[in-house]
Amino acid sequence: MSQSTLISTKIPPLENGDKLNCIEFERRYEQMPHIKKAELIAGIVHKASPLRIDRHGEPHASIITWLGFYKAFTPNLQLGDNCTVRLDAENEPQPDVLLRIDVDGQSTISEDGYVEGAPELIVEIAASSASIDLHQKLKTYQNNKVQEYLVWRIYDGEIDWFRLKNGKYIKLKSNETGIICSEYFPGLWLEKEALIAGNLAKVLAILQQGLNSPEYQKFVKNYD
Repeated sequence: MSQSTLISTKIPPLENGDKLNCIEFERRYEQMPHIKKAELIAGIVHKASPLRIDRHGEPHASIITWLGFYKAFTPNLQLGDNCTVRLDAENEPQPDVLLRIDVDGQSTISEDGYVEGAPELIVEIAASSASIDLHQKLKTYQNNKVQEYLVWRIYDGEIDWFRLKNGKYIKLKSNETGIICSEYFPGLWLEKEALIAGNLAKVLAILQQGLNSPEYQKFVKNYD
């Protein structure tokens, strides 16, 4: 084989800003195992910067703990940490956290182990990436019918929780006691100020109240 043939068949590296389809994105991503996180949003490649524990690692772990507690008592759910999601031909995000209905939900698991279609809930920890999480990604998740989308803006000390209604995201509001209640997953309650403050014990105590609620008990009876 000639040198020119070797050059022409070499797979190019994955670079920020590349405009690709999902097939080419996966082909390049698989050849770069040192890259821990890369996403394709609206046909454009986005590679993540190194992550700090205070701005991403610990908040991420808190979200996993909160949703993991909910999953532990709720049948037919699958919780994912940094899983690649094949949404459509131009969008292959790797959300920080996802929660999906396992059987008869919106998404499926492909033969090679990837999520295909829209999970019911996606969470992003937006330390330095609020611009993409609240713009390109929000539009992408909205267009692909991700039912609920939560963005924790670390620098701003704020949490935005969106619910898909009539094809558009509407921001959920806290109730009179400061709790945000999922409209899609009964009993999934969040005391956002406690989460932001790092009071995980209170976050889980409020979630337990959600699991004790009549709407949650009715929800889980569907799987009895």
